[in-house]
Amino acid sequence: MATTTTRGPARPAPQAAHTSRRRSLGTRNALNFWLFTGPFLIGLIVFVFVPIGWSVWLSFFDARFTVTPSTFIGLDNYRTVLENPNFTDSLVTFTVFAAFIVPITWGLSLGLALMVHRLRFLRAFFRSVFFLPTACSYVAASLIWKMSIFNGVRFGLANTVIGWFGFDNVAWLADPDPPWYWLVLVTLRLWLQAGFYMILFLAALQNIPAELYEAAAIDGARPGFQTFRYITLPQLRATSTAVILLLLIAAYQAFDEFYNLMGKATWGQPPLVELYKVALGESQDYGQGSAGAVILTLLICVVTLFQGRILGFGRAEEAR
Repeated sequence: MATTTTRGPARPAPQAAHTSRRRSLGTRNALNFWLFTGPFLIGLIVFVFVPIGWSVWLSFFDARFTVTPSTFIGLDNYRTVLENPNFTDSLVTFTVFAAFIVPITWGLSLGLALMVHRLRFLRAFFRSVFFLPTACSYVAASLIWKMSIFNGVRFGLANTVIGWFGFDNVAWLADPDPPWYWLVLVTLRLWLQAGFYMILFLAALQNIPAELYEAAAIDGARPGFQTFRYITLPQLRATSTAVILLLLIAAYQAFDEFYNLMGKATWGQPPLVELYKVALGESQDYGQGSAGAVILTLLICVVTLFQGRILGFGRAEEAR
């Protein structure tokens, strides 16, 4: 009598099972990627890319008191903005401002980073103290500078200090001659920004191999300026370039502190404040405001690319 044996279901081949697991893992990774980045990408498209495209579109239309214009005027808005002396003067003024604020902030940030990096104790404390102003609102900091430090009366901190040395009170923000308002603006920006760039330099300093300093000491290099010049500074080239580019962009995007400190002053205004007055002032000319924003964006791109070209940002040897 013949006997029959029953076998269980056939097992999948090992290769097929491995392919199935790998495909399932790839699908899960793709799903996790879109779950984490999807909200950010949606916000980036809605709040960045769409407004940029809409501004470029508005710049070619007569858009007064409306964001849905119908009269196409070509490049007239660009010509009007470039012929506006207030806008062109603001570009020149803040080009000079960037030429001062960028190297000063770079030097202060690097100096703080070197100081904190050399500390043997309380390093985390000082790192937090110097970084803390970065979390402060520009509006709140501007009001503190205006009302408590440089308020132009004898009760202000700055006038109190110079009064100890026999000097008269100074109207820091009320008179463009001499331009004391630049001292207020520069010190405020230094206080707000230096800590952030200090953290970038600290990260770069911690990545410098200690063997370089040991080899330099064996070769007879003296610690201090000589080591800093020939070892530390060249190793910080990529970070320094990135910091300079970020500072340059931030200088042309300045708005909050100038708007709150200067108020309705006709001097020392940045391009964004002038564009704010054009687009949201009495005329509410969104077409000219958009054209000015496009011009300012192109200027920032050109200056940034030129600066990166000079400093060699992105060269192949930087990655080696």
